[in-house]
Amino acid sequence: MTATDGAAGPVPARRPTGRVKVFLRLVMIEHSVFALPFAYIASLTAMFLHGGSVDWWTLLLVTVAMVGLRTFAMACNRIIDREIDARNPRTAGRELVTGAMSVRSAWAGALAALAVFLGAAALLNPLCLALAPVAVVPMVVYPYGKRFTNFPHAILGLAQAMGPVGAWLAVTGAWSWDAVVLGLAVGVWIGGFDLIFACQDVNADRAHGVMSVPARFGIPAALYGARGSHVVTMGLLIWYALLTGAGPWFWAGLVIVAGAFLYEHAIVRPGDLSRLNRAFFTVNGFIGIALFGCALIDLAVRGLTV
Repeated sequence: MTATDGAAGPVPARRPTGRVKVFLRLVMIEHSVFALPFAYIASLTAMFLHGGSVDWWTLLLVTVAMVGLRTFAMACNRIIDREIDARNPRTAGRELVTGAMSVRSAWAGALAALAVFLGAAALLNPLCLALAPVAVVPMVVYPYGKRFTNFPHAILGLAQAMGPVGAWLAVTGAWSWDAVVLGLAVGVWIGGFDLIFACQDVNADRAHGVMSVPARFGIPAALYGARGSHVVTMGLLIWYALLTGAGPWFWAGLVIVAGAFLYEHAIVRPGDLSRLNRAFFTVNGFIGIALFGCALIDLAVRGLTV
């Protein structure tokens, strides 16, 4: 199982009762925190370089598009993986497994989220709408990845790399290699911490033929892969900073990110996964928010106006 498959640990005894609340729990809407900060970094940097002021309407549409696409992706993930989830003790309490939500209702929510994404893309500019399928396809392919490749984490990384690129396109309506570098940084980062997250499901994945790096090559190899991924992430973020002429505050943010990576890999070891949740949720959530905060300050100091 992989990072977007949800949290580890026991299932809470009490569950939300409303259909919308159950759906929001199903897609873990709060985990949008992982992707949104980098979409905002891309959007605001593009606004700074192309006009110098914040376009709040565009920023709102970027937010709607990102949340809509991620919600669609998570719902598809849950629907496609429901039989695998039922065989894994960690995920056997999920809504589609227990019957708290029907597959039909989940599909209705997924299609509604997709419509929201496409609507936001259409309101942004013609290029965003034309390229929307490019963003959607990896989101649907990813859940199937664990059935045919030992590297589904790479598919997840590719899917997540689309966010900053799309956010930049939303602002400028034009292609940017700067945004591609940031997108690659995000994709490699998320693919790396997905390797860590997948370590907790090694036994269940091997028992049921679910494919992943930890299941095929072992936990130590997965953790080394995650470390390598995050070294590459740092290199790409430094490259992005150089390409966009980032100032001292952004560089300070990169120092914070490097420290967070060192901490993350210090607390998760092959023989001790007890702090995996802290590494996955707390540290990675902090990385996105911290870098966005530093990037925002940096752009404001450099002259971005509201």
